Amino acid sequence: MKTLTLTLITTLALASPIDLYLEELAAQAKAKDPNFSGFNAKRGEQIFTSYHIGKRGKKIACTSCHTKDLTKPGENIFTGKRIEPLSQKANPKRLQDIKNIKKWLRRNFKDVYKREGTPQEKGDVLLYIINQGG
Repeated sequence: MKTLTLTLITTLALASPIDLYLEELAAQAKAKDPNFSGFNAKRGEQIFTSYHIGKRGKKIACTSCHTKDLTKPGENIFTGKRIEPLSQKANPKRLQDIKNIKKWLRRNFKDVYKREGTPQEKGDVLLYIINQGG
């Protein structure tokens, strides 16, 4: 039992905040859909790049503000405020604070899709971002 506890503690200590959050989202997705088999960066790309009539009736995608190159800064199309790159390669502070990630996902899904994202959609998008040099 001591070995199992120590292994679990060591694993949690080595896991990054984003890894822990992805595990949380996976558990939520599995609870919602027993057939959930994991996150998919290709679905995440589709979610991130597809256009919808979003906030203020404007046709937008996540790339409208974040750009298609996640190593470059973006600009909020509603406020003009600069957005630092999503890529951890370009911005090592990205994907480190789970509270901010949750806030960011909730707000941006509402802006683009006019609803909160599902756990699977959030995980897919995060995996896409990570795979883009995230």
